[in-house]
Amino acid sequence: MGTVGTSTDEIAGERHQLINVAYRLLGSVTEAEDAVQDAYARWYGLSRSRREEILSPGAWLTTVTGRICLDLLGSARARRERYVGAWLPEPLPDRTQWDHAGGADLAGRADPADQIVLDESVTMAFLVVLESMTPAERVAFVLHDVFRYPFAEIAAVLGRTPAACKQLAASARRRVSVARAPVTETATATATATGRADLVRHVKEAWETKDIAALVGLLDPAAVMTADGGGMVGTVLHPVEGGARIAQYMVAIADKAPGLELLECSVNGMPGLVARRGGIVMTVAAFDVSDGRVTRIWAVRNPEKLRPWTREG
Repeated sequence: MGTVGTSTDEIAGERHQLINVAYRLLGSVTEAEDAVQDAYARWYGLSRSRREEILSPGAWLTTVTGRICLDLLGSARARRERYVGAWLPEPLPDRTQWDHAGGADLAGRADPADQIVLDESVTMAFLVVLESMTPAERVAFVLHDVFRYPFAEIAAVLGRTPAACKQLAASARRRVSVARAPVTETATATATATGRADLVRHVKEAWETKDIAALVGLLDPAAVMTADGGGMVGTVLHPVEGGARIAQYMVAIADKAPGLELLECSVNGMPGLVARRGGIVMTVAAFDVSDGRVTRIWAVRNPEKLRPWTREG
């Protein structure tokens, strides 16, 4: 295994990958960080002789992190039943868009949110689909389909046979395909990065001018808006359905919050909007697009989920 120093460096180097895995499993930066910290604590809690017996520390840490996340996913279901209103994953910022000086704090330690790779597997639309899976399905799917871990390793996480894990991943894959079924080739073509950004910009402009007719034209007639306030701030407790109703609701919000500043920002790697008031981030909105119109809006308002957006660099 090399010298102890090299082994320590290798162990520390696994952190980035583990944070990425844990966020996709849990949908929470804070919980992902805690899960990874717990896994490292268990590693360093082993005797030196036991650590030296482990041929692949990275695989060991991944297995332990996966098991911790599996337990958290099981308990999260009970917690979410008590959650006030809808529960949404924590939105991720793209630090390169902010004017802060880098993504590390004064101690030089990187924020966990900065270590998460922004790709399709962290878009709000994808994370919401992951929420529909059972904990075991989610673990099997994320580890295999997103991170390409073999089912033999996933079996060690789930305590099931590789064949059973393969079935779980297949079941999860069906959930993803059903959720994405309405997306057509035309929709995919129009939902390019530039097209999405332009559409979100038009939504921002129409929202700022309180132009209900323009908003209705930008929203799919069957669009759905879900807001997450966690009972800590005022927001709708149930999804708002229909483009016209959403447009009216957005304008009503603008009327009640004079001085609201809207910023175009990357949210989980996709064009989104951030609403600030008095320099404080109040809402982070993610969008899903199909056929050139907004089909879904996820508005996160729970202050505890907006911490990555409020840190000074």
